[in-house]
Amino acid sequence: MKKALIITWTGFQDHEVVYPYYRLLAEKFSVDLVADKRDALGRVYGIFGLNMPCSIIMEDFYANLDHYLSNFDFLVLPGGVKSLEKLRLEKKVLDFIYQWDKLGKVIASTCHGAQLLISSKIVKGRKISGYYSLEDDVNNAGAIYSRDPVVVDKNIISSPHYDFMGEWMEEALVQHKKWKQ
Repeated sequence: MKKALIITWTGFQDHEVVYPYYRLLAEKFSVDLVADKRDALGRVYGIFGLNMPCSIIMEDFYANLDHYLSNFDFLVLPGGVKSLEKLRLEKKVLDFIYQWDKLGKVIASTCHGAQLLISSKIVKGRKISGYYSLEDDVNNAGAIYSRDPVVVDKNIISSPHYDFMGEWMEEALVQHKKWKQ
């Protein structure tokens, strides 16, 4: 079975979690959403108040990192400027992304998700997209910033903005199929 993780934080950019979540379900992925906390109904909330099912909270994620590295094959890093500023301080998340990248597994990153790529130290020498205000950050990390709607560099499929959700996820799914072969 195809298994995907979406790693985010309370206050995520709603569009950038909702679309990938349901697109992956439509492609017959089992999708787990990892976040810092959830309410009594098991939901985590975006910046506009949308709520999504949160199947894994950070402390459980941290206790089972090897399981997620071994048993999942698609990683989504959505944006949300406030939420990503907090998430990028989670050293275990950054190490997980670093290890995931070393395995060559697909990473679909959009908008401020690029901050996690930068802080995970996996962008040097690569072409990366992210929200437009991150151009200097991407370049200063040793990567080449691109404003293209979708950028593919090895296993990282990145996009600058939720305006390009369809193209971004479509290309990430194409790259996942290639990786699985």
